Amino acid sequence: MTRQDGEERAKAKTIGALRGLMPFIAPYRIMVFLAGCALVLTASVSLVLPLAVRRVVDGFETGSTALLDSYFAAALGIAGLLALGTGLRYYLVTRLGERVVADIRKAVFDRMIGMSPSFYERIMTGEVLSRITTDTTLILSVIGSSVSVALRNVLIFIGGLALMLLTSAKLTGLVLLLVPLVIVPIIVLGRRLRKLGRENQDWIANSSGSASEALSSVQTVQAFTHEGPSKRSFAEVTEQAYLSARKRIGTRALMTVIVIFLVFAGVVGVLWIGARDVRADAMSVGELVQFVIYSVMVAGAVGALSEIWGELQRAAGATERLVELLNASDSVTDPAQPRTLPQPVTGAIAFEDVTFHYPTRPDQSALEGVSLNVAPGETVALVGPSGAGKSTIIQLLLRFYDPQGGTITLDGVPLNEVARNDFRRHMALVPQDPVIFATSARENIRFGRPDASDAEVEAAARAAAAHDFLAKLPEGYDSQVGERGVMLSGGQKQRIAIARAILRDAPVLLLDEATSALDAESERLVQRAVDELSEGRTTLIVAHRLATVKKADRIVVFDEGRIVAQGSHDALVAEGGLYARLARLQFTEGLAAE
Repeated sequence: MTRQDGEERAKAKTIGALRGLMPFIAPYRIMVFLAGCALVLTASVSLVLPLAVRRVVDGFETGSTALLDSYFAAALGIAGLLALGTGLRYYLVTRLGERVVADIRKAVFDRMIGMSPSFYERIMTGEVLSRITTDTTLILSVIGSSVSVALRNVLIFIGGLALMLLTSAKLTGLVLLLVPLVIVPIIVLGRRLRKLGRENQDWIANSSGSASEALSSVQTVQAFTHEGPSKRSFAEVTEQAYLSARKRIGTRALMTVIVIFLVFAGVVGVLWIGARDVRADAMSVGELVQFVIYSVMVAGAVGALSEIWGELQRAAGATERLVELLNASDSVTDPAQPRTLPQPVTGAIAFEDVTFHYPTRPDQSALEGVSLNVAPGETVALVGPSGAGKSTIIQLLLRFYDPQGGTITLDGVPLNEVARNDFRRHMALVPQDPVIFATSARENIRFGRPDASDAEVEAAARAAAAHDFLAKLPEGYDSQVGERGVMLSGGQKQRIAIARAILRDAPVLLLDEATSALDAESERLVQRAVDELSEGRTTLIVAHRLATVKKADRIVVFDEGRIVAQGSHDALVAEGGLYARLARLQFTEGLAAE
């Protein structure tokens, strides 16, 4: 998403976007009702308080001490009721805000964690995180404070205006002449605030995305001494966010200055006329004091509303951005009425005339008319130059993407007719770049099967040749391995990923360069474990190192997105062609190097 796109969307949005919060507020109707009651109570008590003040002021002229005492007691009781109602309103509204925001964060995360990789080719993960954190914080501010304060000020404005009218119709009429002068700057400047608020949030999201990308690749950044450019890039985006925020703050401050000055200037003028009426005995001192208090309350309500309006505008923009994520379309979806796989799953895989282009490279074929059948329990190795389409087979088999043409089936059932979780639970993946989570080694291995026992975890680690190094860690299997496994070597991370796949015990095993980061000794140990694990399972092995695939039942050779040859190692070498050339380069040059 570009800055221009964000600005174009901002121009068309209104505060009505806050309606997108209603599905999250609706389940808490009782809490909303109680908060509304407390809100009405505090507003009503606030409007009654000036009446008590009027009685006290006029009571000085009665000369009755008992009557004066009762007025003071009543005023104190009203103040106590106001304090109680305000505390109750704060508790209910703040609790409601925290609850709703927690639900929104969970809903957005639940939606995002299920989006296919093609979605994340269009949006940075840092921007998604910014929306989940920064935007929901804005919404929390609105639900937990701004909305209730706004409603309270609306009630005070309406009620105060009505009571001003009852106190002095003449003075109230003069006050109402000021309303158009106040409303115009709110409308005009409010539109600009809405646009600036959305622009500011877009720049904040870009800043978060830039920081996330750099910090998640900090070793590469430092290895290539790219700290300077990374700092400048982040500083530039952050500075733009600041400049955007400065414009928004300046506009809001200008609106506040104009509104408050006009309101209070008008009140001063009205009071001047009221003071002359008191001199002329047209109204009592208590009535004038009452009118003054109501005038200040109404003026304060208008001033507060002008400030809150800016907050509501920003929250509306934040709500739009979150609703965009919740309603985001995905190119890969589950069928409305999914089919079930035959039980037990045998692992028969078939690619039938499959053609695929990655979304970001629509003019370049990753696979072109590929047909491949893998029998249950067969071990098939996929080899070929980089970019030939080997890993794409794994990506499509896991249905991270859907092909533009052809069909992919598991046990005779097309994958796009089965719920993704239903068929993925029958597959175990060891990716080329092993993903290690910031938790213990034990929980990393258990990731694919959370209900596995400690004994099963350790058995899987032994099979993956990981037990020895895990046992030597300070806390053994319970040692924390750091974010993305920074405390482990590349080979250790790979062995944990293999142990994870072994523990999953799935009928289909997918190995994408699974031994690429291992030393020769570890590779032999892991290869032995993989050979044992492959028994009775359908196994697809993607490998550049041909030594790891010589024992495969069948080797399939890819080149430029097509299958160019297949057969056993010996047959392919004898046949000549691409595989023979790759084998000659690896084995002959490898021996020469030794």
